[in-house]
Formats: sequence, C-alpha cells, structure tokens
Amino acid sequence: MPDQPPHPAGAPQPPPHHPFDDLPLPPPAQPARRLRVVVVDDNPVVRAGLTALLSGRPDIEVVAEAADGRQAYEAAHQHRPDVVLLDVRMPGVDGISALPYLVQIAPVVMLTYSRESEIVQEALRRGAGGYLVHGEFTADQLVDAVRDIKDGRAHFTPTAAGALLARLRQDRAPASPLPEGLGRSSSATAYGISTSAEPHTQPQQAAPPAVFVSPALSPPLTSSENLSQVQPHVGQSSSGWTSGRPAAPDRSRFQLSTREAEIMDLIASGMNNQQIAATCFISEKTVKNHINRIFAKLHSTSRSEAAAKWIGTAPDARRGGGDVR
Repeated sequence: MPDQPPHPAGAPQPPPHHPFDDLPLPPPAQPARRLRVVVVDDNPVVRAGLTALLSGRPDIEVVAEAADGRQAYEAAHQHRPDVVLLDVRMPGVDGISALPYLVQIAPVVMLTYSRESEIVQEALRRGAGGYLVHGEFTADQLVDAVRDIKDGRAHFTPTAAGALLARLRQDRAPASPLPEGLGRSSSATAYGISTSAEPHTQPQQAAPPAVFVSPALSPPLTSSENLSQVQPHVGQSSSGWTSGRPAAPDRSRFQLSTREAEIMDLIASGMNNQQIAATCFISEKTVKNHINRIFAKLHSTSRSEAAAKWIGTAPDARRGGGDVR
C-alpha cells in the first residue's frame, strides 16, 4: 500500500493526541441522599401538615407516619430514618415511654404542645435531641431543626430552653471542679460582692415571633406555676421573699376572668399577639380585645407595665394593695 501523501502546505493539522483520552470517564455524580423522617402524632391533621411541609423540601423525605409510640417504633425499625419527630401525649404508648427505644434507632426531636418543665426535662434525660413547642417556631425553623438534629446539633424553643435553664439553676453545684479556680466566693467577696447584695432585675426577653399553623387535640397546659418555673427570678427587696422564694402576688384584686388571666400569663412569658392566638386557638383580634380589657383592669398602658404588676415586680404590686396605676 503506497504511503499517504503528506498534508499539503497550509492544510489544517490534526489535533495532537491527548494523554488522558484513553482513561475511562468518571461515573456520573450521584444525587445527594434525601434526609428520611418519621412523623409521629396522634392528630391526623397535624401529621398531614407536617408531612406536607417537610415533603416540600427537596432534601427531605417523610418515609412514614405513626399515631402512637408503638407504631413509631415499628416504622423506625422498618425504615431506619435519619430523624424522628415525636409527640408527647398519645393514646397507647406515649412519646416519653417510646423515646428510649426510638433513640437507639435514630435521633429524636420532640414536637409537641406539652410545655411542662418536668416533661421537657424527662424527655432530654431519656435522650431527645431537641424539644420544640408548637407556636414557638416558624416552618423554616422546623426544617432547620430537622436538618441539624441529624448532625447532632440540638434545638430548643423558648419554653424548653427555659425549663432547661430552671433545671440548671436548681443544680447549683458544678458536676466537677471548674478550671483555674473559677467560681470561688472569695474572689467575689474580695471586691465587696456579697450574697446580701440586691440582685439586678433582668429584662424579660420575648420569644421570637413564630407560629406553626397546625391545630392540636387539646390546648396547651399553661398556668402561673408552670410559667414561674421557666422565668428567671427577678430582684426584690427582702420583704417580698418567703422561704427563699418570691412571695406570690395577690392577683385577685385585678378581677381578671379565667381567659384574661391565661392571656396575661402568656404576655408575662414574652409571647406576642400572634403566638397567644395560636396557643389559645383564637383570632388575633380577639387577643387584642382581651388585652384592652386587661390593661383597663390593671391600669396599665403597656405590656411591660402590665407584666410587672401581674408577676409582682412593680413597686406597688409588692405592697399588695393600694392604687395599681
């Protein structure tokens, strides 16, 4: 076979051989695995709302729903999810009873209307990775919590954080000695600080404005006793303390109705009108009407003034009588 003639002058030259042309192409990138979630709540409307919310995110998949603790354990054992969203009060096996078994399979975050301090503390003791109370978070915050719980980052809404803070304040002694001699009373007394000094009043922090729009089977349990456990003790004179605790203010003179007293408790806890409406299952307009009547009865012109009189930190409230203005 005769040799091929050389390329004529000026003709385009073939491209040089690339050294990697013979190597196999890398496999196509696999799509990121979606985060798998089991939703547990005895209210089918709440389950449907949570499932719709989470399934609308491209990186989250609700693999199962359950109506009680037993179904939750079966679903978690079958699907091996990344996160379990668990209610507290359910018929049959409740969430707190099922919690120690579920955390052996997947991280669990409590998602509930139950806000009692004892329940929050017990859920955390049994292994919950977070505690979210309905009405205290937005939809985006819930999604962020689900993503973070998988990676071991805890999430707490204000009520749960307050319960945890109350527990820490009860356990005043540190679990182990602090480094570098921190916390010694002699360091404080050397600069004239003593336990007899009157503590500063801490400003009350409002909960972040957030409402989740799922209804519940029953309204959340709210009482002045529960709220007192999650609110920091504010400074008072020695005459306002009984056995080391603040004396309970006399609220009967305000003559609030049961509903007004409930709303006043929520105002004192830092909730805004939107959160109060979601907690009490009433409209914001109804909340405003109640607040107007409350302010009239407490002779107050602001939420902070009304809250101070209600929890007994206003100067006239500590006297227990007289003009409340």
